[in-house]
Amino acid sequence: MAKFIHLIKTLLVAGTLATGLAQAQTAPSAAANAAPAGIVKLESLRGGVPLQDNIAIAPSRQERDTRPIDRDFVQQPPLIPHTIAGYQINKNFNKCMDCHAFNKAKAAGTIRVSITHFRTREGQELDNISPRRYFCTQCHVPQTDARPLVENTFQRSRGLQ
Repeated sequence: MAKFIHLIKTLLVAGTLATGLAQAQTAPSAAANAAPAGIVKLESLRGGVPLQDNIAIAPSRQERDTRPIDRDFVQQPPLIPHTIAGYQINKNFNKCMDCHAFNKAKAAGTIRVSITHFRTREGQELDNISPRRYFCTQCHVPQTDARPLVENTFQRSRGLQ
């Protein structure tokens, strides 16, 4: 649960920062960067580097083949219990389907793609993954054993406790 909450909060902070960065064109001055008393100052992950300048990407850590973490709410997409570093997912190829496709999951010892992924938005059944469900990492993210960035009072759905 804490891992999922950490992920959601990280994504929310990243989205907030990305919105602010999209509006910035140059590094802010020291005066503009000063926060009024009693207000928490948010620091950009770019550290004031202008958008047109490249920066090094911080390495991320993914757990390798661990037991899946339980879900915290009913419609939560399952987390990925293994690394996906180097996985190719584009309009021509989806590495996830090498193991999770209906006809390969049993031999690979993995979970099959949910039948919900074969329906269009209008409910029509397809014989292959629906284009709106094809890019797995839009919803499914690798799980990690990370501490939450901030304390919270999130409670799992009663039906999942």
